[in-house]
Amino acid sequence: MPEICPKCGLPKEICVCDILDKETNRRIKVYLEKKKFNKYMTVVTGLTGDELDKTAKELKRVLACGGTSKNGIIELQGAHKNNVKKALLGLGYPEESIDVS
Repeated sequence: MPEICPKCGLPKEICVCDILDKETNRRIKVYLEKKKFNKYMTVVTGLTGDELDKTAKELKRVLACGGTSKNGIIELQGAHKNNVKKALLGLGYPEESIDVS
């Protein structure tokens, strides 16, 4: 018997919860912070739960940088704010929900 998604009640093979979560009207904010020794860190906020960890892992892979995800924030080593927007678009997030400042 196939596994059932607890959110939508459909079998896991045809579950559309991930796609629907990306299409919601939440705002994803991308900005830079200056840290010790004049190093930059790119910060992504507005993601939650399991989506946060998956997106952080994919961003680190695509941008070839280190980073972490904790407390609803993705922190990436380096100044990648323009590349993060392109990567998020490639992951299926709508352009109008991504703010780069």
